[in-house]
Amino acid sequence: CYFVQNQELRMLKKHARFIFIIVIGSLLFSCANRGRPSGGPKDEIPPQIVKSTPENFSTNFNGKEIKIYFDEYVKIKNLQRQLIISPPMDPAPEVTPLGTASKYITLKINDTLQENTTYAFNFGNSITDNNEGNPYNQFKYVFSTGEIIDSLSISGSVKDAYDKTVESFVSVMLYEVNDEFNDSVVYKGTPRYITNTLDSLKIVTIDNIKAGKYLLVALKDNGNNKFNPKSDKIGFQKQYITVPNDTIFELDLFKEKLPFKAIKPTQGSGNKIIMGYEGNPKSMKVSLKHGSEIIPTLVTQFPKKDSVQVWFKPIKADSLNLAVANGNYKKSYTFKKTEQKKDTLSFTPKTSLGLSKLDQFTIRSSRPLVKFDESKMKVTDKDSVNVKFTTSYDAYTQELKFDIPKDPLQRYKFQLLPGALTDYIDQKNDTLSYKVTTKSATDYGNLRVNLTNVKQFPVIVELTNDKGDVLASEFSEKNTSLDFMFLEPAKYTLRVIYDANRNKEWDSGNFLERLQPEEVIYFPKEIDVRGNWDVDQTFDLNQ
Repeated sequence: CYFVQNQELRMLKKHARFIFIIVIGSLLFSCANRGRPSGGPKDEIPPQIVKSTPENFSTNFNGKEIKIYFDEYVKIKNLQRQLIISPPMDPAPEVTPLGTASKYITLKINDTLQENTTYAFNFGNSITDNNEGNPYNQFKYVFSTGEIIDSLSISGSVKDAYDKTVESFVSVMLYEVNDEFNDSVVYKGTPRYITNTLDSLKIVTIDNIKAGKYLLVALKDNGNNKFNPKSDKIGFQKQYITVPNDTIFELDLFKEKLPFKAIKPTQGSGNKIIMGYEGNPKSMKVSLKHGSEIIPTLVTQFPKKDSVQVWFKPIKADSLNLAVANGNYKKSYTFKKTEQKKDTLSFTPKTSLGLSKLDQFTIRSSRPLVKFDESKMKVTDKDSVNVKFTTSYDAYTQELKFDIPKDPLQRYKFQLLPGALTDYIDQKNDTLSYKVTTKSATDYGNLRVNLTNVKQFPVIVELTNDKGDVLASEFSEKNTSLDFMFLEPAKYTLRVIYDANRNKEWDSGNFLERLQPEEVIYFPKEIDVRGNWDVDQTFDLNQ
């Protein structure tokens, strides 16, 4: 018994020493962890203003320098994009220091200040602390050159008139309607008040304005606050607005369609001239002359360019005269003709063919075609059975289209024998043969769009991809249910255009004519069309 008790005692002591070692090791490991520096919680507090000289919201201001002091070192970032000065100053004030840390910033005013005017400097997110980059959001310094600080404000939202998303950094401006006001102010003048959407604001507010009548304008420009129709987008309220006003005004940005203008032509090859243009070329007419001799021409589109191709038959001449007319526009060019390689006749097929009624097998010619002999054309299916077809030719795009009744899982062969096609200089095609297959009907999806609360007809209903490319379109003068059959599986964006002038396309606006763009309404979500699915989608245009 004594022996057993001693054995148990020795075992207990052994276990005790083992437990002691574990406890001590744990304590040492814990202490080691606690001794490792963690840096503490991250500083998320933005810098604070200690004082300003002169004080913020000062009146009777007549100085040339402003200093703003902070409780820590700050840096100024992206000042050119973030700082909004209303009314704008020209030349702009000098803000220092830039790129280095300081506990104060200085504004040196270089412009002559207007009398009895409230000025506001909104720094956006440009002021940050030096260590963590915490921004002082939307800090605003305000002063008045008169007895009072103007305190009225108006708000507005900016959207794109045609695209689903709107660009960032859009200026929203007020022009005072007084005895000196005229429409040219947006092209040459300076707005009375201004703000900016910066990179994310959906609704903007112009503060510190005085009561009065104003023109409200949104402008996506190069930063000079002047409207250049060639490069800028504009949006405006058709009627002048009065302040005070608690309405949130909507501004639809659009790019004006420029009036037609020809750009100096160049010789593109031995038998064509390439001429760029601005505006709409549809009503354009050209006349090509060698001396008093009129040379016959054909005008076609230059693919994917704002240019046309003026085709002419080979002629011996040192110089040519090209006259362009479009409505009231008239221009004439004379240029030297040089000997160059002539274009050859070739054909490029579109080799895919879907089951939609809009899908047609298409061939594009390298030179304009003038004659078509369908007796030398043939379409057969995979069983070599002849298929009925009709053709149509778009002279402007140089595209020949075949319309056939299409079946799923079918293989079609298009054959054009020599002489089926003749171009404008009487050259004919060699034998052309193309094979095109169709998919199963289950590889496609179908979409029915049911429109509700349509305020007027006609409407254009379009399906686009995420880039805005139109993939399918339907025009309706009364129907509210429209079917898009045999769609490729994809996620589609759905939009409706109120086609006010019934020309089956979206029309932009014009500032001088006070013409707003045609209204476009987007369905709020993408529509997922899958293979072998039928989607029935209601679109409430009042949403």
